[in-house]
Amino acid sequence: MVIGRGVGGRWEPALEVDGSAQGRGLGRRPGYAARHLLPEGELLWAQVAPGNARGVRGIPAAGFVPVGAEVLMVPHGGRG
Repeated sequence: MVIGRGVGGRWEPALEVDGSAQGRGLGRRPGYAARHLLPEGELLWAQVAPGNARGVRGIPAAGFVPVGAEVLMVPHGGRG
């Protein structure tokens, strides 16, 4: 697990559990611990792609609650 600045400067965790170990709740503890690694008063955001079924189940299991959804887009060709 790592924590860094994501889109819009938000603090976000990135977590991966090896495929052979998935389904055993191993992502919960790092997910809970991540909130205690930030400076006082900072908010931690977790983003999960809707197609990532394990992430959609696992992030709430680590104590996160949905607050909204976003779709990020750039102009065709990736330039303004």
